[in-house]
This record gives sequence, structure tokens and C-alpha cells, in this order.
Amino acid sequence: MSEEKEQIALCQYMRLQYPSIIFNSDHSGIRVSQGLANKVKKLHSENGIPDLTIYEPRGGYYGLCIELKATGNSPFRKTGMLRNNDHLRKQWKMLMRLEIKGYFAGFCTGFDEAKQTIDWYMSLPIEK
Repeated sequence: MSEEKEQIALCQYMRLQYPSIIFNSDHSGIRVSQGLANKVKKLHSENGIPDLTIYEPRGGYYGLCIELKATGNSPFRKTGMLRNNDHLRKQWKMLMRLEIKGYFAGFCTGFDEAKQTIDWYMSLPIEK
């Protein structure tokens, strides 16, 4: 399944499982024309913004940010090190910046891993 289809399925899952949460799913993983891609790029502060952000505080975090990768397309080598790729490094740096700002942020490979991460995050206590 493509990253786009997994992202759509994940959004459908969240609407059903957690109907009251507020989330935003970035469409940068969706194939669009170059003209539309250029317009969308102007709407972001910079490259590397995660594919999914859940605006729900849990467990001391402000929210959850996920950079989704298609099933079978892990950003990590078998050793656990990030693959040698400029795009992945930019995404990793953004995820780390978000963690410093109080978000739980990371890569998820495929629908199942992202669903497990969301379910775990949503099970954390709500802190006010």
C-alpha cells in the first residue's frame, strides 16, 4: 500500500476511534503536480514538517507528531541508524526540534506502526 493510502486509512481510523481529537494530516506524501507542490511548499515554515500532528496533550506532551513512511520503507538501517539521505536527515532534525518543544515526535513505518503509536499516545493520562 502506498504512503498516501496508509495516511488516508490512518485518518479514517482516528476519526472512528478518537472522534473528539483534533489532528492535521499534511498532504506532502500525496502525489500532486509540480505547480501545486510549489504552492503547498509556500504554506509551510520550512521542509520536514511531519505528515501527521495530533493536537491533544497527553502524558506531559503537547501533542503527537508522526512522519509516516510506507510499509517496508523504514527510514532506519538494520543497525538502527538513520539511512544516509538528506531528506530523512531534515525530517529527523525537525522531529528532534519538536521533541525539544514538548511534542512526542518520531517516524512510523506503515499504518500498523502508526496506529500502535497513536493508541499508545492516546492511552497516556491527560494532564491539565
